[in-house]
Amino acid sequence: MGNTATRSSLGRLRSSPSALPLRRLQTFSPWLEGRYRGWCRGQRPTHSPQGQVRTRSLSHRARSRRSARAFPVLDGCIPAVHRAVFEENVRNSQDVGARYSELLETVRKGGGENSILHHTQRNKKLFVRQRLRLLLDEEPFLEFSPLAGLNLPYGDVPAAGYLTGAGKICGVWCVFMANDATVKGGSLYPIALKKQLRAQEIALQNRLLSVFLVDSGGAFLPLQSELFPDKLHGGRTFYNEALISAMGIPQVAVVCGPCVAGGAYLPMMAEEIVMVDKIGTLFLAGPPLVKAATGESVSAEDLGGAKLHSEVSGCTDHFAPSEKEAYECVRNIISTLNYDPLPEELGEFESPLFSQDELLGLAPRDYRCTLPVKLILSRLVDGSRFQEFKANYGTTLVTGFGHVEGYLVGIVASNGELSQDASLKGSHFVQLCSQRSIPILFFQNTAPPAAEPTSISKAKADSNRLKAQASMMAAVACAAVPKITIVIGGCFGADSYAMCGRSFSPNFLFLWPNARVALVDSRHFCTNPQAGDNNCTGDDWELKHLRDKLEEESSAFYSSARLWDDGIILPQNTRQVIAQCLEITEQQKYQQALPPSQYPVIRM
Repeated sequence: MGNTATRSSLGRLRSSPSALPLRRLQTFSPWLEGRYRGWCRGQRPTHSPQGQVRTRSLSHRARSRRSARAFPVLDGCIPAVHRAVFEENVRNSQDVGARYSELLETVRKGGGENSILHHTQRNKKLFVRQRLRLLLDEEPFLEFSPLAGLNLPYGDVPAAGYLTGAGKICGVWCVFMANDATVKGGSLYPIALKKQLRAQEIALQNRLLSVFLVDSGGAFLPLQSELFPDKLHGGRTFYNEALISAMGIPQVAVVCGPCVAGGAYLPMMAEEIVMVDKIGTLFLAGPPLVKAATGESVSAEDLGGAKLHSEVSGCTDHFAPSEKEAYECVRNIISTLNYDPLPEELGEFESPLFSQDELLGLAPRDYRCTLPVKLILSRLVDGSRFQEFKANYGTTLVTGFGHVEGYLVGIVASNGELSQDASLKGSHFVQLCSQRSIPILFFQNTAPPAAEPTSISKAKADSNRLKAQASMMAAVACAAVPKITIVIGGCFGADSYAMCGRSFSPNFLFLWPNARVALVDSRHFCTNPQAGDNNCTGDDWELKHLRDKLEEESSAFYSSARLWDDGIILPQNTRQVIAQCLEITEQQKYQQALPPSQYPVIRM
């Protein structure tokens, strides 16, 4: 699966999957506490191999809930009247998909061939993606925002120089955060910090173990004003580490390169540290600064190498002679977390009746090329079966229940303008899902903002619509269940809030490559003047400039480069990505609750 949530095949055999025994969430955040209480119901977790395997371990409660095969089957046939629009959408999807694949191939090369050769041959270190193959199980993983950092004002920073994602270690989903030292020498840029904080938020929200692979030269000083002083700058990483530890969520760090200045606190606040001999160093000031301050010459190894910190300072807990042994040590550490065995019972799930490749023709080139959203759902849910809720009311929003690889989900899908009736229907349905502890999938294709009201009756209708949308926003914000948002078309204006946009903190949010993200749709502006038109006014030219700016800034690639989402995914991979996200959120549902703790693990 190609992704801004990228799927990759990793080089490790799968161990017995297990559940994490983690402590009950502390009350530092009522919002997270509500989520935790809503999710921690049930018996034991479910896990399954990825790919073509069609079975999944299920608890009795989950099996009985998901065994319903009587849901009506959706009609996924493309009507002849929509064939021209379908083909136009296919051509556009192929164009944006090709650009996505090209950008993804670029970022996978890190800092480039020369930088990789310098990193691997001169410095005798593994490339970051090789490290992940040794660390993670031999299953696809979900990479977050690989296109982050492209075409920024301060230049290209491929993958932000910092790989993050969710993968399995010993059968358990974990969040990994790994420096790519081939990009800008491992310097931390503002976009890398933002990516790191988002990964920590995912770990916190889904109660996932965190693994740090540290190989960084520290902050990029010319941009220090965007890295140090504010609340959500560098220090927030350490603050988050303390809170995550106090919540009983394990954190493990591997020092596999330089770890300098403020960055040295990152592994030191983890619960266990593995340090690699010869290449891992940890200190506040390196040899050049020691020489400048004291005149004394000292090697990096003597100043802060693995032997020093394992034998003298005690800063590291495990000494690893090589990187391979370091990642094996991490796997051994995770095996000590007292996991319980999973149930042996198996349940089957059906594939959709219609080809997922046809989603390319259902991804709208723009809002005018939107086809009925049930055509999309018929290619994503198990057996193309969907139990619709309020089918004949508020029809511009489709709501109902379905299954994705055996997981029962509530679905809220845009099917036109979010009207008053549609908003009330959405509010009702979201509250039902929250009450029943059912995860919600949002498929967002919001209509561009309508024109200003031209009559009193229209203004009154708009006021009623506003109140209904506010009701839906409140329901979405307070729903204490996992929420996953897929932007399949437009993400415009206030309607996007009610459909669980970024500011409403979904557990995961992904875009299709054709998606547009903006306050307004530039394509619905009035016609621009042509070049050479001497009758154009200054306002006309200003409007043209604004439209061009909105057109550039609303693309999915612009959004993903700035981490306004968790990545771009190809339409035909949507079902697999959703299944991974559901499995990730499901894992913490069955974690064993331990007595609360007021403090994190305090080292030394």
